[in-house]
Amino acid sequence: MSATYVNLNIATAWEAISDQIGDLTAISTSENSESWEEFEKRSASLAKTFSEKGLKRDSKVAFYCYNGPEYLEGQFAAFKIRAIPANVNYRYLDEELAYILNNADAEAVLFDSSLTERVDSVRSRCPKLKVFVRIGEGSSEDWITDYEEAVNNDPLPRIERSGDDLWFLYTGGTTGSPKAVMWSHAGLLGGMEETFRSLGEKIPENSEEAGRIAKRVTSEGKEIRQLCAAPLMHGTSSLTALSTHTHGGLVSTLSSRTFDPRELWEMVEKCKITMLTIVGDAFARPMIDELENSFTNDTAWDISSLRLVMSSGVMFSAPLKERLLDLHSCTILDALGSSEGTGMGKQVTSRRRKDTGTARFFLGEHTRVLTEDGEEIEPGSNMTGKLALGYPLPVGYYKDPEKTEATFPTINGRRWSIPGDWASVEKDGSITLLGRGSECINTGGEKVFPEEVEEALKINPLVVDCNVVGISDERWGQAVTAVVEIKIGATLEEAELLNDVKERLAGYKVPKSVIFVEKLKRGPNGKADYGWARDVAQSP
Repeated sequence: MSATYVNLNIATAWEAISDQIGDLTAISTSENSESWEEFEKRSASLAKTFSEKGLKRDSKVAFYCYNGPEYLEGQFAAFKIRAIPANVNYRYLDEELAYILNNADAEAVLFDSSLTERVDSVRSRCPKLKVFVRIGEGSSEDWITDYEEAVNNDPLPRIERSGDDLWFLYTGGTTGSPKAVMWSHAGLLGGMEETFRSLGEKIPENSEEAGRIAKRVTSEGKEIRQLCAAPLMHGTSSLTALSTHTHGGLVSTLSSRTFDPRELWEMVEKCKITMLTIVGDAFARPMIDELENSFTNDTAWDISSLRLVMSSGVMFSAPLKERLLDLHSCTILDALGSSEGTGMGKQVTSRRRKDTGTARFFLGEHTRVLTEDGEEIEPGSNMTGKLALGYPLPVGYYKDPEKTEATFPTINGRRWSIPGDWASVEKDGSITLLGRGSECINTGGEKVFPEEVEEALKINPLVVDCNVVGISDERWGQAVTAVVEIKIGATLEEAELLNDVKERLAGYKVPKSVIFVEKLKRGPNGKADYGWARDVAQSP
């Protein structure tokens, strides 16, 4: 089960790949494409701008922007100067944005022009922020650096780097405020093991090997051509995009700010996409509906290149998998993992391999299910335990040693990642997921903490008490639902209450519905009875 980490920096690997396959396409959108040579040069120029503005090794660069070439170039530029990219949800409003920027100790933020007002409103509250690079057009401001100007600088000369350099992946986790999972480049490369194995290679140990592998794979036409339908700010697309580029593949993104299934299929045809990354039913349903309509209207796209549809982060239901396979022969990879550990388990489905059950996974090579005593659960024993990953592992959580020790314990002399997912192991080696001990809600791949939404609801003076729960939803996996008690004799409309919440929280955190009750039930100790609240929310 043991595996070896390699001391290779991703930026150094990409530079070698650019030297070998510079004329091949590295990035593509509906508007244009970018060769590896252009990708490397623009990133090096942005790195020079970063450096001139005082960023250096271990400086944190926050990414508060949408999918696009700038996100990918910005990461490459940060890697080049040994800085640390940190993802920020573009749905975050002022309070949430300020929290992440300060928690990350961000010195720079790369942001979309449509989000300028939010950045401006919090920058005085983020004392370490000193570099503001804006993507897109906007009015001239002395505190803003225009992105296109930043990438027109002279390229920064290449430097020596280490596999110990870091990349932050912010996750809501299951309790408390968002935390940054610190991944080293060596750890990220470890997560690419299966991709390189599928290409007949091992993870490259140095830049020369990275360049050689990319040249061979692309010359044989075997590289992955990935369309990131899911946001790059989430692990599903960001981790796989890093892997795709590290073997010389192509990464494509959609231009629409909201998911457009028609654009998705157009891009699959245009770029001869071989792999799609999505987040469960929220993406799968509209894209399958669009594909079905295209056959009905005799306007079907040529998607013969598409071999793999990968989903992670939220439920990809069996009926939708079957519908997709009826329309197109491909492999569906339903991946089980988290920000704290990738490759925990998977379900592989195809026309030949008719395993389309929902949330049915087989353990990954480096995954076990452990009891609270640290013992491995035997298949078919009917015992329950927590999923534990032994490789690759992140360094821990940024600025949270207590949570790091709890999530990444050493058991019987081995360090594990145990985010908190309970499971049982069936006789055939598959696992049945039982969920986490907390009440974290997973809606469309986004994590929502009930307490945060409850606090926003209680700001309304008519609200006496409330609980927020997630109930099953066909599209979103879980729908945020509020159970609310208001003052006796008062009248409060659902729309009025939700409008208050919309002013304080990102849209995906706002309840989809509100159930008003005469009295909210709590335990004798005053703690929320989420089981009762969920029953109320689900009752006819």
